Amino acid sequence: MTPTATSTGTTRQVAVTRTRSRRAVGLLPVVLLLALVMVASVAVGARTISPGDVFRALIHSDGSDNAVVVRDLRVPRTLMGLTVGAALGLAGALMQALTRNALADPGLLGISAGATAAVVSGVGLLGRHSLMLSVWFAFLGAAAAASVVYVLGSREPGGASPVRVVLAGAAVTAVLNAYISARVLLDPQTLERYRHWSVGSLAGSTMETVVGIWPFLIAGVVLALALGGPLNALALGDDTGRTLGSRPGRTRALGMLAVTLLCGSATAAVGPIAFVGLAVPHVVRVITGPDHRWLLPYCMLVSPILLLGCDVLGRLIARPMELEVGIVTAFVGAPVFIFLVRRRKIVQL
Repeated sequence: MTPTATSTGTTRQVAVTRTRSRRAVGLLPVVLLLALVMVASVAVGARTISPGDVFRALIHSDGSDNAVVVRDLRVPRTLMGLTVGAALGLAGALMQALTRNALADPGLLGISAGATAAVVSGVGLLGRHSLMLSVWFAFLGAAAAASVVYVLGSREPGGASPVRVVLAGAAVTAVLNAYISARVLLDPQTLERYRHWSVGSLAGSTMETVVGIWPFLIAGVVLALALGGPLNALALGDDTGRTLGSRPGRTRALGMLAVTLLCGSATAAVGPIAFVGLAVPHVVRVITGPDHRWLLPYCMLVSPILLLGCDVLGRLIARPMELEVGIVTAFVGAPVFIFLVRRRKIVQL
């Protein structure tokens, strides 16, 4: 080996080491910012509670109004925002990787629509809106929609491709949205229950619901993080991925399963929330680059920051009332979406 080649290899290794160190160090301020937003979520609302009172309420419940607000209302709400935010961020990053579409989000493959349609059907058939029951309905609906999309996108020779899967997802989403509209318009009782849930809100979250969706979310998180390497190979194209030992069909199937677990349970718990899964992966790529082994963990931390931050903002804007977090994320996310469309170089994967 010539001295020049050795020098080039050493320089490349140093650059890789520095990049990894920068990504690892970058996790610290992200974690600190997430902790700060979580404290704000517990302390800020119609009643502002000082950090000292929050701490005392957390370690000892004396039955005071502050303790009741913190322990029974805001802690479950904050944990729900943390959980759902992580799920939506991971689902969005997975969707963009699986479809190689930089403007993809969990709703692209009909998964959100499938979960919503199942919840609406459950409310209409059972005449009540149990959050835990909705989790199961939403998961089954998301799984059914994802399965139909994958089957439709795999019918042609060569198996599933990003373009066919996206087209199938758009068609399934259109059909499901039509069903949802017909269902709620024909049944006033379902409409009354659905219109509150459909906005997307963390208000009213309980520890029972948070704990109830954790098994689905933990399974989805573990599966998503395990796909970091295969998704890197998939980004090079199916043929190149196969030469590197990757199985594109298996990666897409497992990725869709992870998105179903994450998006289905999150949608059931708080309703559909837009733009979190779309915007966060683009922000994170500025720090991590396209390496999914780092992109996915970062998305899991940054997304709750955005979701909880929007939730706190919604409480401050309309104080002493509040704006649902789904409305605030739409106002924040819409300009980001327009920016991404106009700056195509930024959104290329």
